[in-house]
Order: sequence, then structure tokens, then C-alpha cells
Amino acid sequence: GDGPFAHFCASLGAEIIFADIDPEKVAATTAALKDSAARSLIPLVTDANPIPLPDNRVNKVIAMEVMEHVEDPAQFLSELVRVAQPGALFLLTVPDPVAEKVQQDIAPPVYFEHPNHIRIIERDEFAQLVTDAGLVIETQTSYGFYWSVWWFFFWACKQDLSPPWHPLLEQWTTTWNMLLELPDGPRIKQALDKSMPKSQAIIARKPL
Repeated sequence: GDGPFAHFCASLGAEIIFADIDPEKVAATTAALKDSAARSLIPLVTDANPIPLPDNRVNKVIAMEVMEHVEDPAQFLSELVRVAQPGALFLLTVPDPVAEKVQQDIAPPVYFEHPNHIRIIERDEFAQLVTDAGLVIETQTSYGFYWSVWWFFFWACKQDLSPPWHPLLEQWTTTWNMLLELPDGPRIKQALDKSMPKSQAIIARKPL
């Protein structure tokens, strides 16, 4: 995508291998990180079938909001595991099925067409995919009720995915922030994140 996770890792001085199927996205991220604190940059244009890296190359893997786009999630995960060193840490996220099923009723059809979301991954299915790939799950959680509702409202606003934001979206952000400032706000947020999160997340490790 636009490389937000690559920018974060660059700020920590990491060696970064970043990949996308879109050459323009890869080129833009390469240019944006050119003068960053990254130790080195390795851009890849690939669909991850296969990933053009040797076995046991990386020690951390970030694949956030990717698996819902790929033709074969099991194959995709197997490649991530192949290029990871024993003991490597994985951060994996996919959209949560509850919010995605609402999106099916309100989002434009293209939202669920290639190269966008081509599958909805259930919570048990997500965990099964990860363990079947040979990883050990350390944490599974969910988050992002705010973003679930934000996207529902976004479709009603019929605007581009860039500011200035429609007043409905601005007011939703204001309302959410007011909730969080109340004494019970964090507790309510936790309950809402559990009931209709935007994403489900797994932190896992490749066994030694």
C-alpha cells in the first residue's frame, strides 16, 4: 500500500524489505524512505507467489490487511513462513467478519472484487490458517470499532478517500473522542471493539 508500516520501521533504523503487486506503490515508498533512518531498503514487486527471497531471510514479518486480497491465503502464509528465520515474530491482521458482512450490504460492489477484498476470513479460520502454516499463536485479539462505523459512514458520504472529510465523518470522530474522555469511555470502547471490531489480529512465532 502506501507504506505506513515501512515508515514506522524505518524510523527505528531497521533493514526493510517491503513488497506490493503495484510497481507504482513500491516506487513511491522507495522514494519516500530514501532519506529515512532505515539501515537499508529492499523493495520488491511481487504477488508473493513466490516471494523472491531465500529461506530464513527475515526476523520479523508484518502482513496487515493483506490476506483478504490474495487468491490463496494458505500459499501466501507458507511463503511468509519460508522466508522467516526460526523464532521470527509475525504480526498478521485481517478485517473482522462482523463488520465485513455489514460492508457487503452497503459498500459498492467493487469493494469485494479483485484486487480489493475477495474473501471474508472468519475468526476461527484465521487462527487455523496461521497454525496450519506452522506458526505458534502468542496473541489473538481484535480492535477498531471506531473504524468499522467510520467506513459505514464513509460510503454514505460519497467522497474520495482523502481530506477534507465530510462533516458526518468529522462529527463521528468528535463523538468518539468525547466518549473516550468519559470515565466509562475506555470500558465501553473495549466492549464495542469486542463486538464489532474493524480488524482481527494475531501475533505469532515461527518455531525454533
